[in-house]
Amino acid sequence: MAYSFTHLSAKLTEVTDWLKKELSAVNTGRASIAFLDGIRADAYGTPMPLQQLANMNVEDARTIRVTPYAGETRPGIEKAVRDANLGVSVAGDDKGIRIIFPQLTTETREKYAKIVGKKLEEARVSVRNARDEVWNDIQKKEKEGTMSEDEKFRAKEDMEKKIKEANDTLDTVAKRKEEEVRG
Repeated sequence: MAYSFTHLSAKLTEVTDWLKKELSAVNTGRASIAFLDGIRADAYGTPMPLQQLANMNVEDARTIRVTPYAGETRPGIEKAVRDANLGVSVAGDDKGIRIIFPQLTTETREKYAKIVGKKLEEARVSVRNARDEVWNDIQKKEKEGTMSEDEKFRAKEDMEKKIKEANDTLDTVAKRKEEEVRG
């Protein structure tokens, strides 16, 4: 009986998606709409994602233009971006809000590169935990007699292959972001 790695594959995909989302919020000194993904602004008495309240465009390499769909939501959006403490400048004008990304210093770039490393390590811990769960399950199945020793070692080999692929993917994602941050 071949071991089903469906749960493991889903968990590894989830971890990779989490890392990509977390790294999209790391400032690279360049304007990116993804940088604003986690921000929720108070509108009509309810916190709502910015994407539901405004049109967002990259004006130039260091500026995002946020144009609210309804004028009365502008103060809430502006406050939410300021309160998010993202290290950007926020300026309101008659058309909406401009978010300006400052030029990063070498020291700031190093700080952001360390954040990338920390996020990568968090993702690796999640992968290790998923690996441990699966390995414990495989060993349990062998002890129960539903899996032979040969099948156990074949399953372990397949599991290790999947874990290595996932770690390689995480490394690639983090390396790409670190290169972006370092400029």
